[in-house]
Amino acid sequence: MATPDLNQLVTLDVLLAEGNVTRAAQRLHLSPSAMSRALARLRETTGDPLLVRAGRVLVPTPRAQELRDRVRQLVLESEAVLRPAERCHPEYLERTFTLRTSDGFVENFGPALLRRIGREAPGVRLRFVPKPDRDSKALREAAVDLETGVVGETLGPEVRAQALFRDRFVGVVQAGHALAHGKITAARYARGRHILVSRRGLDRGPIDDALASLGLQRQVATIVGGFASALALARATDLIASVPERHSGQLRDGMFSFALPLPLPEITVSMLWHPRFHADAAHRWLRDCVKEVCADAPSVTGQGRG
Repeated sequence: MATPDLNQLVTLDVLLAEGNVTRAAQRLHLSPSAMSRALARLRETTGDPLLVRAGRVLVPTPRAQELRDRVRQLVLESEAVLRPAERCHPEYLERTFTLRTSDGFVENFGPALLRRIGREAPGVRLRFVPKPDRDSKALREAAVDLETGVVGETLGPEVRAQALFRDRFVGVVQAGHALAHGKITAARYARGRHILVSRRGLDRGPIDDALASLGLQRQVATIVGGFASALALARATDLIASVPERHSGQLRDGMFSFALPLPLPEITVSMLWHPRFHADAAHRWLRDCVKEVCADAPSVTGQGRG
């Protein structure tokens, strides 16, 4: 059986609405002869004359009258399918979004994000899941709706990214630590005992490279997989944690923070999503919420915070 030409539905809809070949041709920007040929094809396809002469006008057959409303509805539904998505109405949205976030995001930005979601979309639920690596497989497979973090080399080329904020690393120690007093130089920072953060368990990172460029080396007392763990250890010991400033704001309450005396570049924290969700109105609304919440969050700067 031949595949039907669905473009004929539009032609049939206009012909049945106008009841006139010339006017139908004008609406579809066709010549009258082309419209006549289209009507002939429709008659062959449906097995019915559809429009027949009654004096000087064309009148619909019973089959055409039967089809008129159905064809009109099919054309309207087709146009709706092909039309760009309408604006999201979050107050009516019923959906669960999964966010894969780096350590500290939930603690620092989660409360404000949940308050915003609760006000605008009470039917929306957020599921936060940990981010053990930078592999974009979860985004590709739609296991995750949105992800936050620093764009890395392992990110799939198709993944979309939008910057949320810039961040810098700061050193953090317990309030009574020796580094809480006096000027902090690179040499003084290096002499302390340190916590190294590495999801992959590596024994050196960018901070070690920056120290090496100054002819210095730090003593790494322990290696942990996340910034929250590093801060928990620093809070209870004399160890030094080095963490992103904005990403760890709430976790550092009551501790002493200081700018690292090292030539380290700032990092850009972005949100990431797969193109399948790019035009989805609800997903766009969620991205706007995350972006605005991160933009509104205060940036903690300056030497010392206790």
